[in-house]
Amino acid sequence: MGSVRGRAALLVAVAACAAPLLGAVPVQAAPRAAEPVPEQPPADVIFVEVTPSTVEPGYLVGIRASCRDNSVPAIVASDAFGKIQVQPQRGLLTASPMVNERTRPGNYRIKLECPGGETASTMLQVVKRAQPTRPPSHPPSHFPSRGPATGFGGTAGTGLGGLLVPVGLALTVVGAGLGVAASRRNSGAARR
Repeated sequence: MGSVRGRAALLVAVAACAAPLLGAVPVQAAPRAAEPVPEQPPADVIFVEVTPSTVEPGYLVGIRASCRDNSVPAIVASDAFGKIQVQPQRGLLTASPMVNERTRPGNYRIKLECPGGETASTMLQVVKRAQPTRPPSHPPSHFPSRGPATGFGGTAGTGLGGLLVPVGLALTVVGAGLGVAASRRNSGAARR
């Protein structure tokens, strides 16, 4: 029995000392907050929304809509992404279509067509795709010659990054020594 406790103490000591080397951080599970329930629109409200309302070609947009009966799918149509079906989800109708790659910049109407004949519309603005900037072939002399000192997370630029491995190794050795000593003490107590 004593050797089992000694081994457990050794494992705990080694794990505690090795955690800094492996980047592990003990985390306690936080109580999970209840998910907020989305507000349900009144039954007579018919609408369609798009998020974001400004987008580049090739990106997804979120569609959120409401008809009188949100338990059955409806159709949303636009020249920006074509004709899609919005599906019932948590009391609303939703979909995530992609704006076609070849869509030209401009404003596009998004029209909801409910199964009962109701309609609603909104607008989506498609903007020109941003061109990535190219770095100069030979950077000017005022540019840094090497990458930023990112270190290990919070140690960026402090000069402590080089000490983390030796200090972590030393702590691991000390922890293992303490674990072995505790194991021997527990096994000596078990023999008596």
